[in-house]
Amino acid sequence: MRFEHVILWHVYPLGFTGAEQEQPAGGAVQHRLPRIERWLDRMIELGANGLQLGPVFDSETHGYDTRDHLRIDPRLGDEQDLDALIAAAHARGIEVVLDGVFNHVGRSFPRFVQAERGDPAAAAWFRREGDGWAVFEGHGALVALNHDEPEVLRYVIDVMRHWLDRGVDGWRLDAAYAVPTAFWHRVAEAVHETHPHAWLLGEVIHGDYAQWVADSGLDSVTQYELWKAIWSSLNERNLWELAWTLGRHRDLVASFLPATFVGNHDTTRIASRLTDERHLAHALTVLFTVGGVPVVYSGDEEGFRGVKEDRAGGDDAVRPAFPDSPDELSRLGEPILRLHQRLIALRRRKPWLARGRYEQVSVENDVLVYRMSSPEGDDAITVALNVGDGPLDLAPANGERVLEGGLGPHEAAVLGRD
Repeated sequence: MRFEHVILWHVYPLGFTGAEQEQPAGGAVQHRLPRIERWLDRMIELGANGLQLGPVFDSETHGYDTRDHLRIDPRLGDEQDLDALIAAAHARGIEVVLDGVFNHVGRSFPRFVQAERGDPAAAAWFRREGDGWAVFEGHGALVALNHDEPEVLRYVIDVMRHWLDRGVDGWRLDAAYAVPTAFWHRVAEAVHETHPHAWLLGEVIHGDYAQWVADSGLDSVTQYELWKAIWSSLNERNLWELAWTLGRHRDLVASFLPATFVGNHDTTRIASRLTDERHLAHALTVLFTVGGVPVVYSGDEEGFRGVKEDRAGGDDAVRPAFPDSPDELSRLGEPILRLHQRLIALRRRKPWLARGRYEQVSVENDVLVYRMSSPEGDDAITVALNVGDGPLDLAPANGERVLEGGLGPHEAAVLGRD
């Protein structure tokens, strides 16, 4: 699989570049996308080789109320700006993934404007609910598309192919869980026919991930189950929850590679979520030693903090503007950056971890030890998570040593051979 050894750096462009929160129709073009290009070398220093961009298409406010899927949001720039960013990324060996919002659109989406004016052909594009239009999860500004309508299917396929033709390498499909898997299967089949190497990631929060992937034809889904188990088991000092979830994760990796993460643009920052900052190393150790495609949300590698709140503007704290260049960052985040770099470097030295086989060695409330083995059986590492107040008595096996971390109280360690 093309993305088997990709580590993604996830950017929410509208927030990252400090764009205005609202975009009036016909607004002037502001060339902000080049600011992201200035961070590509920092991505390489981190060890990432995939750039996952949040919404970049013309929208009304936050990017998920799309107005035009074939036009770059004027607050970010124009098509040439995106072309330049893709070219700069590819020159560095970086894959580029776009955010496709195809479950719903903004109310100024041209076909919806026509539908509201009584055009029956346009109205067929949108789902009805009672006497009105269906919306996404109660958000009146997000009008739900009708995925039974053939024209909607053709539109989504055409949009995805258009940007793949311009050099994009994959798509994250927003709110994929709200769209029938049969629709995605037809989309995936058509897109893979013309772009066989395109990576298609569905945003799926709950459910049977393996069955969802099989039914949808997509390549991967977001591993929210593991995300939740990581921070809640560390906060509760109940590593049984994490052990149970890692067993389920092992079974997923046997059939596809989930997208793993400890934070994203929709969640409280991991540094704020954890009640004991010493356990950040544990969360990151899990992220980079288990199977899947790891995703680092921009700023997490610097220890950014931010709490998501369920209110208007409640996402702002986790979607901040970044400086013009990495040189302007505070040096307070350097220890967390170095930790990311070391763990990513370890994963690079052992690329088999993407499909590694998980085996639980031992588990207690505050200690979890597991072993990851290569599919060929010729290499392995042991991971020890200790959130207890005493040291862990775990001697390296013959020929092994501690490659990262330590065995003391509230430490995480990776043991293996170089």
